[in-house]
Amino acid sequence: MSKRDYYEVLGVEKGADQKEIKKAYRRLAQKFHPDRNPDDETAAEKFRDVSDAYEVLSDEQKRAAYDQFGHAGVDGQGGGGFGGGGAGDFSDIFGDVFGDIFGGGGGRRRGPNAPARGSDLRYNLELDLESAVAGTTVDIRVPRHITCDRCDGDGAEPGTTKDTCPTCQGMGQVRMQQGFFAVQQTCPTCHGTGVQIKVPCHKCNAEGRVRETRTLSVKIPPGVDTGDRIRLNGEGESGVNGGPAGDLYVQVAIKSHPIFHRDGKHLQCDVPINFVDAALGGELEVPTLDGRVKLKIPPETQTGKLFRLRGKGVKPVRGGAPGDLLCKVVIETPVNLNDEQKDLLRQLQKSFDGSNSHSHSPKKTGFFDSVKKFFEEMKP
Repeated sequence: MSKRDYYEVLGVEKGADQKEIKKAYRRLAQKFHPDRNPDDETAAEKFRDVSDAYEVLSDEQKRAAYDQFGHAGVDGQGGGGFGGGGAGDFSDIFGDVFGDIFGGGGGRRRGPNAPARGSDLRYNLELDLESAVAGTTVDIRVPRHITCDRCDGDGAEPGTTKDTCPTCQGMGQVRMQQGFFAVQQTCPTCHGTGVQIKVPCHKCNAEGRVRETRTLSVKIPPGVDTGDRIRLNGEGESGVNGGPAGDLYVQVAIKSHPIFHRDGKHLQCDVPINFVDAALGGELEVPTLDGRVKLKIPPETQTGKLFRLRGKGVKPVRGGAPGDLLCKVVIETPVNLNDEQKDLLRQLQKSFDGSNSHSHSPKKTGFFDSVKKFFEEMKP
């Protein structure tokens, strides 16, 4: 199947300048990027065609060869290709092999000025428990690199030109011959760009990108938990040579709470009660994220007893029924007793001793019976 004309792929005239070509590529790359078209099976192929066209038309040498010989001039097939007329010498073969290993090589090696996707960024966001459960919207400030608006990412001062690098002849790599082997490395003069900028852009100093801090409004869905990530498409570092921007990942972490401990979709809390309420029973108010609710404590409640309040936990961010609130009873020993209170406790203790203590403290009695049996069995 014959390839489409590269100018037709980008939708530009044959005499279009580099700024028009870059603008057309940027628009089409964003339109057909696979990440933005997950349900379109043809998007990846269209994106590849657009990238191939830009790789050739953005390079003056390749563009000249394409204009003269068509696809044969840039595919390395037939006369006029960059590979030369012969089949290549022995060192060329090893140059291709080692070039592939060290980032260069023949075949479909990306050109020095080919578009590249920007890096992804990560932002660590701490939320309080209430905001994570209910959902919220937060503003964050993210430092990142964006395309320089003065030179449009070109790196050169507007109105000036760039020369082909004299060291690598625009290839972005140089070949180092060491006896039998030849290894390709990034050009030390142009640092892989293939060009030399005569007058650097005054704003970005030839980088093509500038650093800015941007404020973004992030919507936090209800139910997020520590470890969840929220992806903001295209809010990462800007691309290079017209490539698409990376993404921003907001990494969520939940702050510790003074009352509740979260375990997935369930919440847990300790409820301290005095020993009178534990022995005689009563009714307490316990907190939930929706407000206070009544909790009935039955008589003879032991410390560590769990009471489950159904549906008072967290509704999971990925759907499903809300979790529960587990209230653990912790019996608190009274402190700062006055003489009268101490005397009452001694009377209570005396009443226990004068009756069947087994019925009042079955766990205590069972424990010491086990201890007594343990030591008796140890005797020779």
